Amino acid sequence: MDAYLDNSATTKVFESVKDIVVKTMTEDFGNPSSLHKKGVEAEAYVKAAAQAVAKTLKAEPSEIIFTSGGTESNNMAVIGAARANRRAGKHIITSTIEHPSVYNVFGYLEEEEGFSVDYVPVDENGHLKQDALLAAIREDTTLVSVMYVNNEIGSVNPIGEIGALIKKKNPRTLFHVDAIQAYGKYRIHPGREQIDLLSASGHKIHGPKGVGFLYIKKGTKLLPTVFGGGQQKGMRSGTHNVPGIAGMGEAAREIYENHEEKVKAMYRLKKLFVELAGELPGTRLNGLFGEDSAPHVVSVSFEGIRSEVLLHALEDRGIYVSSGSACSSNHPAVSGTLRGIGVKKELLDATLRFSFSVFTTEEELRYTAEALKELLPVIRKYTRR
Repeated sequence: MDAYLDNSATTKVFESVKDIVVKTMTEDFGNPSSLHKKGVEAEAYVKAAAQAVAKTLKAEPSEIIFTSGGTESNNMAVIGAARANRRAGKHIITSTIEHPSVYNVFGYLEEEEGFSVDYVPVDENGHLKQDALLAAIREDTTLVSVMYVNNEIGSVNPIGEIGALIKKKNPRTLFHVDAIQAYGKYRIHPGREQIDLLSASGHKIHGPKGVGFLYIKKGTKLLPTVFGGGQQKGMRSGTHNVPGIAGMGEAAREIYENHEEKVKAMYRLKKLFVELAGELPGTRLNGLFGEDSAPHVVSVSFEGIRSEVLLHALEDRGIYVSSGSACSSNHPAVSGTLRGIGVKKELLDATLRFSFSVFTTEEELRYTAEALKELLPVIRKYTRR
């Protein structure tokens, strides 16, 4: 059998998503900027998707900008906010364990555009140290960017608390949240959590690849990073990716249908896998792994094992997992997240991520645990010490 346990990298699309993508590629294939009937039909799909996404956030459709995915959404938010507000200050803040599509952008702004950056540390569970954040916020701090759910260990930041802390210390500071691993797993309400900018991606919630969105709170000062024909209120020019956008809207609608039941089912699977993994000798679970962590991510370190060797041994049995962030590259560097939470040096290259979805089954998890039970002693036997 096959066991696909790399859902934090990408997910299988819902059938309804496949259907609407095919329909908008083969039948309703017009350009939304065209004035004729085909254009009007295509524009209706874009409007419907914006309404579907906005409804899940209790936001307005006008606050949703569609992008090519999570990386673009993060870049648009961070660069656009930093540049738009530079006269108010050039001090910006993020954490030490952000995804490269945020972390590397802060590095670029610091090195190439002269911004001052503070990188706030996290605790051993991957939670942002709020006292350090509070101390870092200054009069000239214009932006704080924090991930909702960590993509490698599944730690969950208390975003509402962090938002309140930021606004109390400096009401003018914008709050950006990378919710790429959180959207679809949590009910997120930017207004209540004091979020100004929020990024999400379609292919993490059983939607198409190549599409995402950025929530921009009404009145937020943001400069565009893509220029052209002025589509999407000039914030993101270019012909709309109608099939992707329609698929994103459909995925957002379906993932939040019977949402609580979907999440509870994933937590049950996570509990089972944590128990099974904990029975294996020489293993360490990273971060928290109960319902105070994300429902779909389990990070396990294996003593005396190279993660890449184990990954391919599992692949030979039809089991697909990750040894790092697949959004980074297929040859990931040593994890900044694992370093950030204090994982021992010898385990940094001995860690795999197992991630679940609404399609994951108990049978897949038991099959994986049995494979690990058989493979670990064999690989350890031949691993050079």
